[in-house]
Amino acid sequence: MTGNETRLPEARRARRQVAVFVVLVLAILTVCWTVVGMIAAPALPGGGWTAASLWVLFTLVPLGVFLVTRARGIYPGALVRLLVFRPLWYAQFFVLLLAPVGALAALGGLPFAVAGGVARAALAVAAAALLLAALAGYLGSRRLEVRRLVVTLPDLPAWMEGLAVAQISDLHVGPQTSRRFLARVAGAVREERPDLIAVTGDLVDDFARDVDRYAAAFGALKAPLGVFAIPGNHEVYSGWPELRARLEALPLTLLVNRSVTVHREGGSFAVVGTGDPAGGTSGELAPDIGGALAGVPDGSFVLALAHNPALWPALAARRVPLTLSGHTHWGQLGFRRWGWCLASPFLELAMGSHVQDGSVLYIHPGTNYWGIPFRLGHAAQVAMITLRRGEKAELRDQSSR
Repeated sequence: MTGNETRLPEARRARRQVAVFVVLVLAILTVCWTVVGMIAAPALPGGGWTAASLWVLFTLVPLGVFLVTRARGIYPGALVRLLVFRPLWYAQFFVLLLAPVGALAALGGLPFAVAGGVARAALAVAAAALLLAALAGYLGSRRLEVRRLVVTLPDLPAWMEGLAVAQISDLHVGPQTSRRFLARVAGAVREERPDLIAVTGDLVDDFARDVDRYAAAFGALKAPLGVFAIPGNHEVYSGWPELRARLEALPLTLLVNRSVTVHREGGSFAVVGTGDPAGGTSGELAPDIGGALAGVPDGSFVLALAHNPALWPALAARRVPLTLSGHTHWGQLGFRRWGWCLASPFLELAMGSHVQDGSVLYIHPGTNYWGIPFRLGHAAQVAMITLRRGEKAELRDQSSR
C-alpha cells in the first residue's frame, strides 16, 4: 500500500470524527437553545418564533458559514470573523451558561406554581451578569504584562548561566486581531532584548493565510541565538502543508519533533520542539518525544518547547531540565494567587510552574485569546525566563507585585 493510500483511510476517519463532533456539539447547543427559548418565549415579541429565529441567526447561520469556508478553502476576512464568527462564540458561551440557570430556577419554582416567572427572572439576572463579565473580560484581554521569571537548576552548565528566553504563546493571529495590540507585544519583546525567543504554538487563528498577519507583526523579531517556533493544535487545524511552507519562509526556526544545537559562550545546548497531540498518533505533526530527542548530543542541556503541557511528563522522564508550554490559556479566567483557572477542573497541568524529578515546566497563559476577547484574573503575557544555577529545580516569579 502506498503512502497516499495509507493516508486516505486516515483522512476519512478524521472527517468522520469531525462530523460526529459537530453533530454532538450542535445537539447540545440545540437542547440549550430550546431550554432558554421555552423559558424566554412568553416575554419575547413573537414568542417562540423569535426564540427560534435567534437560534438560527446566532448558531446555524454562522456555524454554516464557518464550515463552508473551511470546506471550500475560502479565506474569511476581518469582517466575517468579527460580525459572523465572533457572535457565534459569544452566543454559544451565553446559552451554555444560561440554560442550566434557567432549568434549575424553573425546578425551584415548580412546587410553588411559579416556574416560568422565576426562571425568566433568573435568566434576566444571569444575562445581565454575563454581559458585565463579557465587558470586563474584553477590557482584560487588552492588558499585557511582562512577567520576569527565574528558573534555577542545580546542574545548569556555566555557559547557560543568565540565558534570557522570551516566551510568547497562543497568539492566534488573524485579520481580526488588533494590530496595535500585536505591535505592543512585539515592542515588549524587543525592549527586553532576550538571548532567544520561543513561540510555543498556536501562532495563527484557524487558516494558513493567517501567517501573513503573523509575519507582519512578528516577522522582524530577532534574537542573538535565534527565534524558534513549534506548532500547536491550531496549526494542525489550519491546513499544515500550506501553513508549514509559509512559516518556513519566515526568519525563524520551525521545530517539529526535532532539535537544533545552539552555541553560546564556549558551550552549546539543544532546543527541542515537539509535535502536538491534535496531530494524532502518526504522521508529521504527531508528537514523537523519542524522535525529537534523537539528535541531541549526549550530555547536552535541553530546552524543550511543547505546546501541550500533557507532553511534559514524557519529557521529564527523559531528564529534560526545562520545558516551555502553552495551550491552556489558563482558561482565560484564572487566578495566579489561588493556583486555579477555568481549565483546572479538566486538566492536571493547567497553569503555572511544575517540577518533577528535577525537570521544570512552565505553562504560559497566552499572549492573546481565542474565540472571544475575554480574559479575567490575569493578563496576556510576555514571559521573560532567566536561567540560573541554584540549589534546587524551581521557577520563581520575580515580577514586581
